[in-house]
Amino acid sequence: MLKVKNLFLTAIFFTPQLFFAQYTDIINSNRPGETMSAFAVGKSVIQAEIGFYGIKEKHDLLNYDANGFGTDLTFRYGAFLEKLEFVLDLQYQMEAYNSPYNNHKRNNFRQTVLGAKYLIYDPFKNYEKTKNIYSYKANHSFNWHQLIPAVSLFAGANFVGSNNPYSFSPESSISPKVVLITQNQFGGGKWVFVTNIIADYITTDYPSYGYVLTLTHGFNNKWSGFVENQGYKSDFYSDAIVRGGAAYLINPNLQVDASISTNFKDTPSILYGGVGVSWRYDGKYKENQTEAKRQARKNKKDPKSKKETDYQAQERKRKSKYE
Repeated sequence: MLKVKNLFLTAIFFTPQLFFAQYTDIINSNRPGETMSAFAVGKSVIQAEIGFYGIKEKHDLLNYDANGFGTDLTFRYGAFLEKLEFVLDLQYQMEAYNSPYNNHKRNNFRQTVLGAKYLIYDPFKNYEKTKNIYSYKANHSFNWHQLIPAVSLFAGANFVGSNNPYSFSPESSISPKVVLITQNQFGGGKWVFVTNIIADYITTDYPSYGYVLTLTHGFNNKWSGFVENQGYKSDFYSDAIVRGGAAYLINPNLQVDASISTNFKDTPSILYGGVGVSWRYDGKYKENQTEAKRQARKNKKDPKSKKETDYQAQERKRKSKYE
């Protein structure tokens, strides 16, 4: 069903990257919407993204309404490889359900997902735009390479307990979830377009298939905003959602956000909004950066030293282009 999370890709995608493909100078948060970005947080980086939301639901045909609030938590950890991160995604909701025949309160986990995401392809790895010293127009024309997206794959499992009022079955279950992720950056990184193609609850009697499209714009070094469209379909429930909101970067490791969402139908009509915060601990990763800088200085002094990888060298070149 619905959740208020991951809505938005923060300013991380609007800044150049250091030494490695995944880690950036500022926090890489998926909040507060549904989209999952293509890039991982970085090896040894720990990140928590938490939000609180209120929801109002009204069904004209069945003549009921439900009002409540909830919280969602996404825990991300980069491990083993720079392109790999592990994800724990939780959402818990409490609400009052009212109809002419039944009034009661219900609460439980709307979602419990554990999985991993891996970056399959980065279009800017080993890529450098050629400078034309004779043509200003050629150097400032649209870069068609931007149309090639970064591609990632998320694979995980849904864990549903027994007698969960938000589940399509009273029985407990474990079922797969798979997400294909693409991400494009335009205008020097000020615009980011992300798509998620989702197959959920695949092995159950009610598999769900859907998409999420998010367009994000960075207004400056602190503020960014987004619009998003989500659609999903199953025999249990189908809907189309639109979202919008903004995020503010307090410091390189801390971001706050707010968003609002609604749908287009009255069976049921849904309106919800929320606020959230994302926090990152990257102390151990900075040790890796220090080592990379030390190795770079060593390579400069000793041309015979080849310990710096070609990939790291390309990332340094990418950084220098934006300075």
